[in-house]
Amino acid sequence: MEIERKNKRKKSMKEGGEDEKQRGVCYLGRIPPRMDPSTLRQMLSQYGEIQRLYLAPQDSSGHVQIKAGKFQRQNFSEGWVEFSDKRVAKRVANMLNGEQIGGKKRSSFYYDLWNIKYLSKFKWDNLTEEIAYKKATREQKLALEISAAKKERDFYLTKVEKSRALSAIDERLMKRQRIEEDSGGNPDLPSSQPEHQVIRRFRQKKPVANNDAKTKPRLSKDVLSSVFGDS
Repeated sequence: MEIERKNKRKKSMKEGGEDEKQRGVCYLGRIPPRMDPSTLRQMLSQYGEIQRLYLAPQDSSGHVQIKAGKFQRQNFSEGWVEFSDKRVAKRVANMLNGEQIGGKKRSSFYYDLWNIKYLSKFKWDNLTEEIAYKKATREQKLALEISAAKKERDFYLTKVEKSRALSAIDERLMKRQRIEEDSGGNPDLPSSQPEHQVIRRFRQKKPVANNDAKTKPRLSKDVLSSVFGDS
């Protein structure tokens, strides 16, 4: 039983591989405005069986946008269509390329032209790899833009802080000059408080009494009168 299951799986895988080899992919270089995947599938399925279809959105934010209070459909820039038979895909590309899309006359893309090309030896796996590569490139570019924006913001904030600091210094200098002009002298003292003189006091020593007159010997009056004579 297990051997039979394994054989069935191998057979289905071979058939799937052969089926994928028979498939063909067409590339649409331009998608008209307001054309969505379901509309495109409906228009191209009349020429052959379609396996898969992918449209690259112009804006990756979402399929529905709100603008001025109204819902706006997502527009697409390019697309890929996988037909079950590569011969059908090649025939459809040769037949429709450069021709008018047509359809209903009231449709917005009635007068647009098909821009479709058959991709020889191109498989759907190549498309998924390309999409993954584009996504990684877009994310890397977005990260670089965010980093540059942050640097620019930080630079601007530093300049703003420096400008504020310089403005504060200028205001303080102007205020100091006004106080100096009002006080007419020392700018360090406000005009409302007068300048006080500081008087320093030192401890004085007591004077020494003069006792020389008591100790010095004196001449008698008789001696003096005999020298100078009687007056």
